[in-house]
Amino acid sequence: MRHEKAALLLELARALAATAEGLTLDEMAERIGVGRRTAERMRDALRDLFPQMEDIDDPPTRRFRIPAGLDALFQTPDAEELSALRTAIETFRASGARTRASALEQLEAKVLAAMRAPARRRLAPDLEAVLQAEAIAVAPGPRPFEDEAVLRRVREAIIALRRLSFDYLGGSTPGRRREVSPLGLLFGRSNYLVASEGEAGEPRTWRLDRLADVRLLDQPAAPPPDFSLAAFVDRSFGIYQDAVEDVRLRIAPHGAEEALGWRFHSTQTATPQADGSVLVAFRASGMRELAWHLFSWGDKVQILAPERLKAMMAEQLSLALAVHSS
Repeated sequence: MRHEKAALLLELARALAATAEGLTLDEMAERIGVGRRTAERMRDALRDLFPQMEDIDDPPTRRFRIPAGLDALFQTPDAEELSALRTAIETFRASGARTRASALEQLEAKVLAAMRAPARRRLAPDLEAVLQAEAIAVAPGPRPFEDEAVLRRVREAIIALRRLSFDYLGGSTPGRRREVSPLGLLFGRSNYLVASEGEAGEPRTWRLDRLADVRLLDQPAAPPPDFSLAAFVDRSFGIYQDAVEDVRLRIAPHGAEEALGWRFHSTQTATPQADGSVLVAFRASGMRELAWHLFSWGDKVQILAPERLKAMMAEQLSLALAVHSS
């Protein structure tokens, strides 16, 4: 038990040293999974260990942080943490995300260089054992486009709050010059820039592999005050954005167990029924991508709503049948 308390105290110290804004008592309690009174006692204990801890007034509350960071003695990673970092590197590389793999590889080198030699030697056997016992299963799909120059230019525009121009080789008018206000990046099976075009244009996605001659403009491009990239992503089942609709699915009894452990969408509800089936409901756009996904469920799923999703699924099934029945 004493070891567990010491580990929690060290975890909280790391959290306070890693934040620039500081943490409130409630945030500290949530971060390490304890009650507020326990968080208060742990804060007081850390203040004795780290006199440099700062109090920051943030009415109606107060924040705390350790501004100078922690000594390397407290920061040595373990074999599990290093193996997770190496696995992330290899996963990115296997999927074609070379730029992000390279960035994490540089981080790994910095972490190892900051460790004391005895600690590195002590961890080496465990790290090697973990890495040999784990493998990466890469799902089939398009290799994500990661041109370092394009990513750097887009990120620079996002950070500097400046408009971006490029020739867009997709859409209804391929090759047309576009000027947009960049809002964020989406990484997945394909990588996308999220940006709005025009003064009051709705945010939309632009495939990074279809951007050419990317340039930063001198015009400012602050995002709308109410824009949230996470909320934008949650509107859709996948990447494509269109009308948001109420989706209702019936999962047959022989697929119920799988459905109860499946995440269709962040807004979903899954309700078991008396006959052993499960009713899944959520609000989302991107019906075409949803139809493609539901195809993989075979006879386990029945679309109850919306009608547009039913029609789209029937269309995709007809196309597949027409090709394979011949």
